[in-house]
Amino acid sequence: MSEQIKAIVAEAGADGKMVAGLKTLSLSDLPNEDVLVHVAYSTVNYKDGLAVTGKGKICRTLPMVPGIDLAGTVVESRDANWHPGDRVVLNGSGLSEDQWGGYAQKQRVRGAFLVRCPDEFSFAEAMALGTAGYTAMLCVNAIRDHGVKPADGPIVVSGAAGGVGSVAIILLARLGYEIAAVTGRPATGEWLKSLGATTIVPRDELARDAKPLEKERWAAGVDNVGANTLATMLAQTKYEGIVAACGLAGGMGLPTSVMPFILRGVTLRGIDSVQAALPRRQRAWRDLAQLIDRDALAKIYTTKPLAEVPALANQILGGTIQGRVVIDVNA
Repeated sequence: MSEQIKAIVAEAGADGKMVAGLKTLSLSDLPNEDVLVHVAYSTVNYKDGLAVTGKGKICRTLPMVPGIDLAGTVVESRDANWHPGDRVVLNGSGLSEDQWGGYAQKQRVRGAFLVRCPDEFSFAEAMALGTAGYTAMLCVNAIRDHGVKPADGPIVVSGAAGGVGSVAIILLARLGYEIAAVTGRPATGEWLKSLGATTIVPRDELARDAKPLEKERWAAGVDNVGANTLATMLAQTKYEGIVAACGLAGGMGLPTSVMPFILRGVTLRGIDSVQAALPRRQRAWRDLAQLIDRDALAKIYTTKPLAEVPALANQILGGTIQGRVVIDVNA
């Protein structure tokens, strides 16, 4: 008899609409990929919320085990690069879309997608970072590679109380930057300052119709929101500054003009965490291991059991989750 495992499974309901819930699967139900991982932890990202609730067209095939992150130990491998006992993390790479993901006690995945989990991190800490932390590191590296120095001025971070925003603040603070944290939740202000934010900017200051150019305020920015917030951020970015854009919580539109780009030389750098090349992924995880303040990291996550994923998916879409939620798939 095949081994039984618990998993969150998204499938078509009786009315044709997608539903997701906790189920028992057999090991033989897993995809025929080349590495079997005993999953220790996953996490909940905004994209997970869309996938699990069906409110976004994330799952391209059904049934699907969602979860765009996982951390765990290799059990079996047909890939020469991976061996039983190896500690691994996996972010994005089509998980929840056309590849089964991390909301399962065991999962078969492609070895080419895996990255070694830094020894500095427990699996829970790796998933406290997860796609959000890895994306934040990609954004921060884009700003560093652009040549922005702490002396150049403040870095603005939108969606600051979310997963990407909170990790970006920790990283930027460690690197010595002044940070303006944008949030629509005033109650998070002191928490954001404890992570390293210098000032708190009310969301409404950026989430509005912007002029083509406004007063120069930011040396660089990390944007998780898009739409009007990103447009205002671009209009306020200093000469030859950069904005790393990685999210669309505020919408997919961008009501801006060419003025920031042709009169101030501003760079808009798109950050894709799903299909990023392996060397960029490996660099991001190495940098996270070197830069993350683990005491600060401990402030931004809580741990919940696998069975709570459907409820948590609704909460993250509603904007009521502060920081990160790590999922103990074996609890």
